[in-house]
Amino acid sequence: IVGNAHPDHRGGARAVGAPVYCHLDERADMEGDGGEHYFDFSQLPFFARPLTARLMRSWDDGPLHVAQTLAEGDSVGDFEVIHLPGHSPGCMGLWRASDRLALSNDCFAMFDPAFPRSGRPRIPHPTFNWSTERVPESIAKLAGLGPRTCWPGHFGPLTGDVAEQLRPLT
Repeated sequence: IVGNAHPDHRGGARAVGAPVYCHLDERADMEGDGGEHYFDFSQLPFFARPLTARLMRSWDDGPLHVAQTLAEGDSVGDFEVIHLPGHSPGCMGLWRASDRLALSNDCFAMFDPAFPRSGRPRIPHPTFNWSTERVPESIAKLAGLGPRTCWPGHFGPLTGDVAEQLRPLT
């Protein structure tokens, strides 16, 4: 399961050798440029632009064949697929109601790539977002599930009253 097509998520998938599953709205980018067509490196501090672009290229294994697409409500083991668009068109998380566990991918971030240090939840950096305007709606959707534990795509987990911690972002 690859939650979004960005190089930091699809990179390495080929080496694993497993079939690739992604949200149906992410397929074109998974089999294409990994979302690079909407990246806007000009939104990063000047000093971070060349390094960040180089890092993204170094992580990317290139286009991947998608074995199967998933949609909101599909089951993956004992998890349910949740569509969380904003960071990417098909940004997808997994939700397990039995223990209120959310694997939220990059719906929200726990760090700022311009100054990478972990901390409080935040909107993912707009440099890499397909639609920053849609991110708060997806965060509200995630918070509305009432997760007890939430593992974002980078750093984490977020525990305790997850919904309350996410509320300022909605």
